[in-house]
Amino acid sequence: MSEPASISSGIAARYATAVFELARDDQALPSLEQDVEALGAALAESADLRTLISSPIFSRDEQGAAIAALARKMGLTVLLAQTLGLMATKRRLFVLPQMVAQLQDMIAADKGEITAEVTTAKALTQGQAEKLAAAIKARVGKDVKLKTAVEPALIGGLVVKVGSKMIDTSIRSKLGALQNAMKEVG
Repeated sequence: MSEPASISSGIAARYATAVFELARDDQALPSLEQDVEALGAALAESADLRTLISSPIFSRDEQGAAIAALARKMGLTVLLAQTLGLMATKRRLFVLPQMVAQLQDMIAADKGEITAEVTTAKALTQGQAEKLAAAIKARVGKDVKLKTAVEPALIGGLVVKVGSKMIDTSIRSKLGALQNAMKEVG
């Protein structure tokens, strides 16, 4: 990991830990989970929000006002809204995506869940997703939350990442392995 990335993840970890512990002490983890999911979705969907948190062009006051308005509009809890305001004041909003990811991991760990990242060639049906979650749960022994993505370049099959383990059963990877084997022979 590069030094700036390491510094960013350290900053994000400190904010995430503080928010998580305060929410846990107040027994407000369910509302924090809703806020974090909504904020993560907003970050994924809004290029303007990503620009706001990462651009040095915006002053502290502009970032603070925009983030306060966003928190009100989204109906975020006071704890998260105040944390975002503090982050804007300290010019630390650039770590927001990392903080959201770390909060999601902390909340999942507290609930005894694990997140599996699943990439498929076409979208999974509800039944397929349930069967896959059950199969992963049987393997890892924890409740599984699926984070799905569609990548048509896989051609078929799927790629599953759980923690540091990855299972790639995509046709793309099988074709790549076959191509490498043919290079070695000929």
